[in-house]
Amino acid sequence: LGRTRQWDDKDYVGFATLPTQVHRKSVKKGFDFTLMVAGESGLGKSTLVNSLFLTDLYKDRILPDAQGRIPQTLEIVKHAVDIEERGVKVKLTVIDTPGFGDAVDNTECWKPIAHYIDSQFEQYFRDESGLDRKNIQDGRVHCCLYVLSPFGHGLRPLDIVFLRAIHGKVNIVPVIGKADSLTPTEVKHKKEKIRQELEENGINIYEFPDCDSDEDEEFKAQDAEMKQSIPFAVIGSSQVVMESKDKVFRGRQYPWGTVEVENAAHCDFLKLRNMLIQTHMQDLKDVTHEVHYENYRAQCIQSLTRPGARDRSSRA
Repeated sequence: LGRTRQWDDKDYVGFATLPTQVHRKSVKKGFDFTLMVAGESGLGKSTLVNSLFLTDLYKDRILPDAQGRIPQTLEIVKHAVDIEERGVKVKLTVIDTPGFGDAVDNTECWKPIAHYIDSQFEQYFRDESGLDRKNIQDGRVHCCLYVLSPFGHGLRPLDIVFLRAIHGKVNIVPVIGKADSLTPTEVKHKKEKIRQELEENGINIYEFPDCDSDEDEEFKAQDAEMKQSIPFAVIGSSQVVMESKDKVFRGRQYPWGTVEVENAAHCDFLKLRNMLIQTHMQDLKDVTHEVHYENYRAQCIQSLTRPGARDRSSRA
């Protein structure tokens, strides 16, 4: 036995500590995550974001009245906040799109959003190609939460046009806002209708990676249930409800009862938060870098290596 232990110690090099080293370095450096939230006004986007990250990103926001909305056009608004939890720091940037779909004529209202996503790719490409590459700021959009209306049947024409325009640029996670206005049967039918229309229109949304073979059965079951829940039917609320001393939760009170935001039987909020933060945040960043950004980068390189591009650059 002594000889076996000595043999093991002799063969031990030490690279098994690499995961610990990477973890320590990553925690010290911190993490960046950029989330875009899009959808028409009045679907609870701001409340949903505040509920997801337990913070108030919109405390200084001023809501325009009906008259003020008439001349309003789409704008891109950035909200940044540093969040720390158990020693892990995350710099969260939320890209809001107020005015989307609010005009009488919404023709090409999606163009500023697509342009913003491309501009972040362009900035990253320039920084990556520059001399100083040590402190590159990653402003690329890692995920787009597209909030769908609970009313009507399936996707609207504006939804289809917008999603078609950006699905090759960013990870799209569709959600149904204010799902407490729907019955469980209506939620089921609406989800099926939306999934069908996404497929019929060739719209690619974020695809969950397959589970590793060494994952336990409970995690595999949760992952399968999460995939089947797309689009997530969500409810947001920052209001704390106290039904008794032993039961305090965030929810919404109605004359007919109370909705619990973090109750899986009431909505998919927990599934969305677990997917976005606990299980798939790093994969969203990886897909952004390895798929969407690489596609943009390849297009840039191809345009620079065309004969016409070289002639123009030489004349310049």
